[in-house]
Amino acid sequence: MKLIVGLGNPGAKYARHRHNIGFMALDRMAADHGFGPWKSKHQGALSEGRFGSDRAILLKPETFMNNSGQSVQAALRFYKLDPEDVIVLHDEIDLAPGKVKHKVGGGHAGHNGLRSLHAHIGPDYARVRLGVGHPGRKELVPAYVLHDFPKADDGWLEDVLRGVSEGAEWLVRGDAAKFMNAVALRTTPPRSGTGTKAPKPVAAASAEPPEAENDTRSPLQKLMERFR
Repeated sequence: MKLIVGLGNPGAKYARHRHNIGFMALDRMAADHGFGPWKSKHQGALSEGRFGSDRAILLKPETFMNNSGQSVQAALRFYKLDPEDVIVLHDEIDLAPGKVKHKVGGGHAGHNGLRSLHAHIGPDYARVRLGVGHPGRKELVPAYVLHDFPKADDGWLEDVLRGVSEGAEWLVRGDAAKFMNAVALRTTPPRSGTGTKAPKPVAAASAEPPEAENDTRSPLQKLMERFR
């Protein structure tokens, strides 16, 4: 069994913040895969279900981002899981909007939610890094991540959420390559077509008029008549 954690802040006013993309991803997974209703447990909102034959727990900590580790630690203890059974989905300012990366272990890179997780369960959990882009200057980061996604981002955001949800079965199985492939099919879909040139339109601008079909003159006769 896996514990899949989405990072974010509770409350309607935070719902569309860039910092809440982890919550958004879990909401999409729960809806797409028929998970049970969200319940208040372990200082968070929790939903249980399956991806294929694999049981999973979805957890959205409600301790606010900076204390996310408290909720995750409580859930780990209750279900008798190890940090290696945890998968965390979070916003990543060091990735371009729409980019997704998977990794296991490593540092928290200053992300307050990950910092709290490191403090409570250590660094040995898997992460799905969901790119939201960078505002350009370090001092602008807090306001940037604590701000709604603009409507212009709806297209790529929808693709990311769908891709992550569709790849969730592979994610819980530990097959990162197949998970990333499922994401890529949404975020960078293959070009349509077979690589062969399409046939030219029948009614091209240079087409001869219909009466030419009944013309019985030879090519030489046609050429001579053009210079009369």
